[in-house]
Amino acid sequence: MAKTLVVIPAYNEAEGIGSVIADVRRAVPDVEILVVDDGSRDETAKVAAAAGAIVLRHVFNMGYGVTIQTGYKYAYEHGYDYLVQVDGDGQHDPSFIPSMLDPVMNGEVDFTVGSRFLWFDSYRPSFTRRLGILFFRRLVTVIIGRNITDPTSGFQAFNRSVMKFFSTDIFPCDYPDADMLITLNMAGFSIRELPVRMFANKSGKTMHSGFKPLYYMFKMCLSIVVTLLRNRQFYRRQA
Repeated sequence: MAKTLVVIPAYNEAEGIGSVIADVRRAVPDVEILVVDDGSRDETAKVAAAAGAIVLRHVFNMGYGVTIQTGYKYAYEHGYDYLVQVDGDGQHDPSFIPSMLDPVMNGEVDFTVGSRFLWFDSYRPSFTRRLGILFFRRLVTVIIGRNITDPTSGFQAFNRSVMKFFSTDIFPCDYPDADMLITLNMAGFSIRELPVRMFANKSGKTMHSGFKPLYYMFKMCLSIVVTLLRNRQFYRRQA
């Protein structure tokens, strides 16, 4: 029987992580749930374990990219066939997990990414955040040759082959977003974008505050340039 793991990266999410786990369990009762606690200063790990999740904990904060890759490596090493990724802050609606998984489990595609812009009542991010998304939307769409409306979405599902690929050093350690969609395409993996509902972050926390958006734009553009400088055969050897 196919094994599926839901990976939830979390940092200081003690207040809401229990509800996220409960919502995931209601949506997909038969899957296992892994919370990767990225060195939280609160009781995120304790609350997640009490809610029945498997918990891995970084001793100190290592960043979003390292956190989700920890989940990918765990899933691959423990023999899971499929993986779903949702955020720990409650922004992703777990009721969409089955629709995200179906095309992957049916062998239609290797990777699905959820788009808030394809669902009628999802929240819309701030104006400056939308500008960044629009820029990378157009860039990714031109490069991979298919329309991607939400290239920064962390609501994803994929198969074991992608797990293996994401477990290598090819995976970036800070902001794996638009650059990884381009990398997946160059490596020969099939991608499909699907409509999902997303909610506003109730806590107001964001990794795109202060000067971080400028760093994010610079880092992502640089990563995309480096990605394009390598040929497709390089990525396919890693896959």
